[in-house]
Amino acid sequence: MPGTLYVVATPIGNLEDITHRALRVLREVDLIACEDTRHTRKLLNHYGIKTKVTSYHDHNERERTVELLQALASGRNVAIVSDAGTPSISDPGFRLVSDAGAQGIPVVALPGPTALIAALVASGLPTDEFFFAGFLPARSGERRARLTKLRELPATLIFYEAPHRIAAALRDAREILGERKAVVARELTKIHEEIARGRLSELAEQFGSDERARGEIVLLIDRTPMESEKDVGEVRTIATLVAGFEEEGLDHRAALKKAARELGLSRDEAYRRLVAERGN
Repeated sequence: MPGTLYVVATPIGNLEDITHRALRVLREVDLIACEDTRHTRKLLNHYGIKTKVTSYHDHNERERTVELLQALASGRNVAIVSDAGTPSISDPGFRLVSDAGAQGIPVVALPGPTALIAALVASGLPTDEFFFAGFLPARSGERRARLTKLRELPATLIFYEAPHRIAAALRDAREILGERKAVVARELTKIHEEIARGRLSELAEQFGSDERARGEIVLLIDRTPMESEKDVGEVRTIATLVAGFEEEGLDHRAALKKAARELGLSRDEAYRRLVAERGN
């Protein structure tokens, strides 16, 4: 009989945030696959767990998956953990879980900490419908394109973001989504935990300095613009932007190119929308 793959959630900061079941499984399995063995060892040493560990991260995921599947097929039980939170949620684990399931190997998830859920329930934003979009693209144009696709989604939007990009992400979100309520949840469960609430524009200013924005960050954005901003989708049509740039002195071609960049669109898509909006 094959062994069992356990997907084990671990603390996102405070080491007390781990279940009794997770500790028992980590003691009983034959092997723990972890994102960073040094990081996981701190947790294991804290609880006196001596189980053998092996690295499993983005750079060795493909070959290590094969090795772990062989161990499971031979009857050994394996636990997979990430540095913080739940494996596969913007962390390694998807490939191993997917391949194990495809080969008929039992997969058991041990629920526990996840930064996006902790941030959501403390945010004060609607929780009945939410959409987790992982990390936003690092480049502004790609980030704006991603936000444009999510603009009409009737759900609280949740992202992970790096400290050095949070101000730019907030500014882009304000321009693309309109003024909305938002929350920046920083260093959750840690000593310097902070949950900052406000408008997108206010938070962009608040987290504008590198010194202010530090640590692990979850960005949450309300599903709808504030009352004065509900017409933002109409205001920022491609036709309106092109007309505005032409008034500033740009020729039509340059104005269309700049408008496409502002909305995160390809030039061809921007042209098609412009034609449709003008009814030509």
